[in-house]
Amino acid sequence: MSQPAVLIGNTFANALRQVLVLTVLSITGYIVGWRINDGIVNAILAYLLLLLFAYTVTWVGAFVGLSVPNTETANTAGLIWIFPLTFLSNAFVPITALPQWLQYFAAFNPISALVQATRELFGNPTGAPTDYWTLNNAALYTVISCVVIIAIFAPLAVRKYRTAARK
Repeated sequence: MSQPAVLIGNTFANALRQVLVLTVLSITGYIVGWRINDGIVNAILAYLLLLLFAYTVTWVGAFVGLSVPNTETANTAGLIWIFPLTFLSNAFVPITALPQWLQYFAAFNPISALVQATRELFGNPTGAPTDYWTLNNAALYTVISCVVIIAIFAPLAVRKYRTAARK
């Protein structure tokens, strides 16, 4: 069996598990008042963006997991990097409420683009357009970011896996 196939299958299976997570989150959101306000086609596109991002994150997690010495460390380190990126985005605070230097970072943060794109696609936008291309074209920037991140971390993870498999 091809060594990259093991990682590709694993990351794909992990991303598919996110369908269940998105289902539970959507049902819970619906119960507390969240609604899809821009049609089913845009909602499907939003869910596909979320799944693409989940797939992207699994590649980063695979690389991090293969880079640490044991499973306990991998469980801790696998997703810890995403928390600062989430807090330094527009997920919780509007970009305009951030200090100027942080606005720039947040505007180019892929999580900000994902948040902006899904809010727009679900029909729940959160304000006027910004001066940043990344947020005015959030869906496109999200896809570009995901492709770039996968292009970087998939080969790194495969190389780490090959090195570990030889031992």
